[in-house]
Order: sequence, then C-alpha cells, then structure tokens
Amino acid sequence: MNVILELEKSMMRSDLPDFRSGDTIAVHYKIKEGDRERIQIFEGVVIAKKGGGVRETFIVRKVSYGVGVERIFPLHSPLIDKIEIKKKGKVRKAKLYYLRGRSKKASRIKERSRYEQVATTNGSPLPAAEPEQQTEEPAAPTE
Repeated sequence: MNVILELEKSMMRSDLPDFRSGDTIAVHYKIKEGDRERIQIFEGVVIAKKGGGVRETFIVRKVSYGVGVERIFPLHSPLIDKIEIKKKGKVRKAKLYYLRGRSKKASRIKERSRYEQVATTNGSPLPAAEPEQQTEEPAAPTE
C-alpha cells in the first residue's frame, strides 16, 4: 500500500498554483490534432474541485456566445501546460453549481481583498516591501 502512495506522489505536479472555487483562471491545455499539437486557453470560473492526490479534478465554467460551457480538467494531467490565476474570487461555498442557473450578470463573483490573499499564502503573511529611498539628482541646468 505504501508503494502505491509513493508512486502517486511521484506523478503529482508541484508547478501548478493553488486556486480555489470562485477563482477565475486560464488553463493552457495541449490539444493534439492529427500530427500537430497546439495549446488552447480555456478561461473561466472554477466552480468545483473534487478528489485528492493524482485523481484530483476541477471544473471550469465560462459563457461563450451566450451559452454556458463547462470543462472538467484532471489537475495533475501532463496535457495541462500551465494555469494562470486571473482573479481571486470571494465565495462561501466549495461547490458553485448554483451559477449554472444564473445569467452572466447574476453570476458575478466578488473579488477577494488583498488582505485575504496575503493571509492565505502558506499560513504566513508575506514580508512587507521596503520603500525605496529616492535620491535627488541635481537638475540639469536650463538655458
């Protein structure tokens, strides 16, 4: 049993960012068409995350030409090139299936404040940036 866990751990990707339900993300997904391979970007709101370990999946929803489109992605898939977080959403539920029945305007999600983003980065706040000291240079003489 321990061998299976070690094998799964070796297959998990660590280069992907942490995101939650309500976040707006762009998934860069590799698509193979014949002998060519290209990257397609699917941008939308994460409405659910399921599973754990290698079997973890997430559902991204977007509205395209007035039609709601959802796509399920395996989190640790080698076909995912990268994931970009566009906005951090503030929601109170883990599963946002209620967005399916709402119009585009009614399904808007508030953005998480900067304080909440700092508080959730690995349990410790980020160090404050030191203000840069500006040195005044003598102005060039004007004629």
